[in-house]
Amino acid sequence: MHIRDIDLNLLRLFDAVYRAGSVSVAAESLDLTQPAASQGLSRLRRLLDDPLFVRAAGGVQPTPRAQRLAEPVRLALAGLERALNEGEEFNPATAQRVFRLHLSDIGEARFLPDLMETLRQRAPGVRVESFPLPRHELIAALDEGKIDFAVGFLPDLRDAQRLELLQDHYVVLLRDDHPFAQRGPSGQALLQELAGLEFVAVRTHADTLRILNLLQLTDRLRLVTEHFMVLPSIVQATDLAAVVPKQIAEGFAGRFVLLEPDFPLRNFTVSLHWSKRFEGDPARQWLHGVMKELFRE
Repeated sequence: MHIRDIDLNLLRLFDAVYRAGSVSVAAESLDLTQPAASQGLSRLRRLLDDPLFVRAAGGVQPTPRAQRLAEPVRLALAGLERALNEGEEFNPATAQRVFRLHLSDIGEARFLPDLMETLRQRAPGVRVESFPLPRHELIAALDEGKIDFAVGFLPDLRDAQRLELLQDHYVVLLRDDHPFAQRGPSGQALLQELAGLEFVAVRTHADTLRILNLLQLTDRLRLVTEHFMVLPSIVQATDLAAVVPKQIAEGFAGRFVLLEPDFPLRNFTVSLHWSKRFEGDPARQWLHGVMKELFRE
């Protein structure tokens, strides 16, 4: 077959169905009705003489032919979008633009104060929305433009572009007059004596739970919360200990002690993530540069 036989909108539909794994979700993202999306997919199936997608639990699954087509189609669409937008300019001083960022609660605390002060000075008409999403939705949200960037320790985002911003590691946070802190264990003794503590952990930051599990301290877990930012008041008022990133712990208001055991999964990298599809967008390029300038170590 020849390229002249293909409607570009059919390729956009194919790309959306492939990424979403669902005809109905793809239709919604393209502002199509379900029947229109189904009809378009039927046309493409006839042109390519392949079913492309078959029904599966919760949606559709690509055929081998669709899997081979997916990457070339995605790159072609992204290239067209970049070419069409090459003439665009982004002037931060006059721009009226909303950027949507995936940030956890600790990400908001770590990045938003400096970012918003910089935007106030350089781009007063620019607004930011913190738009946290479940991890399994992030790649699709970046590719569809639902969010502009995802910031955090997100090792599962292998298909996204990535810029490493900073290195951090987990520590144990205690109130400063905690009996355990007064004893001052260190080294291997510290790691072993953690079994004498009781812990609070954060559900949305799974590595803190994994660390406790690997140390066989799950039975010492007394409280699981949804957010990191409630931890200072809990730790200050109780004998509970918390596993938290050091850079965040150092910013908590109050009197605390930080212990640094050499436990597994201790080190991690916080990165800026974005979609290849929008690399040519001048506005995103500008914000990428600002984030790199402000936060890259």
